[in-house]
Amino acid sequence: MLEVRALRGGYGAVEVLRGIDLEIRAGEIVAVLGSNGAGKSTFNNTVCGLIPSFGGSIRFGDDDITHARSSDIVAAGLVQVPEGRRVFPDLSVRENLALGSYRRGRAHRERNTERVLAVFPKLAARMSQLAGTLSGGEQQMLAIGRGLMAEPRLLILDEPSLGLAPLLVEEVFALIARLNAEGLAILLVEQNVGQSLEVARRAYVLENGACAFHGTPAELLARPELKRAYLGI
Repeated sequence: MLEVRALRGGYGAVEVLRGIDLEIRAGEIVAVLGSNGAGKSTFNNTVCGLIPSFGGSIRFGDDDITHARSSDIVAAGLVQVPEGRRVFPDLSVRENLALGSYRRGRAHRERNTERVLAVFPKLAARMSQLAGTLSGGEQQMLAIGRGLMAEPRLLILDEPSLGLAPLLVEEVFALIARLNAEGLAILLVEQNVGQSLEVARRAYVLENGACAFHGTPAELLARPELKRAYLGI
C-alpha cells in the first residue's frame, strides 16, 4: 500500500531524513518509533507532501507520489492526523468534522459523520460546541474523527497519545486496534513504545533520521540492547 525507498528530506539545507526504507501492506498497523528529534514528524510530512523530499521515492498503491501535491495525496486516500491534534478552536465540532471531507469524502459527508459519532459517542452531544473548549482527550477524538471523514485508505497517526492521561491513552490504543480490525491500514508514529508494540504488526525504529532497526514486535523485544538503547524499556 505504501512503499518508501531511500527517502531523504529536511528543511532548507538541513537534512533530517537520511535514506529511510519503509513499507506498509493493506490492513496492517506499522509503528514508527523514536525519541524527539529522531525525524518521525519530518517523515510523516514528507510522505504527505507537506515538505519536499531531497531524494528517494514514495509510492502509494500504484501511484508515485514523491512529488505530488499534499491535496492530491489526501484525495488518493492517504490521510494524516497531525501531532498536537490541531483542531480549529474557533469552529464547532460539526464544522471541524465537515472540513475533514473537504478534499475527499464530500459526497458521503452525512454518512461519515454518523460513523464518526458511532465511534466517538462523546462528540455527539458536543456538535455545536467550539472545538477549543473541548478537553484534550475530546480534541484527540475530534482530530481522529476529522481524519476518518476523508475515507482514508491509509491513516497516519502522529503521536495520538501525546499529552493524554493514562486512561485516555488506553482508550486511544483500543480505538486504533478497532479501526484496524475494520480493515483500515494505519501508520502509527509514537513515543509510547509499549502500547505501540502491542498493536503493531511490524515496527521501525528511527535514530537521527535513519532507520536503526525494524522487525516484528517480538523480534525487537527479544534484543536487550535494543530495548535499552532505542526503546527505553
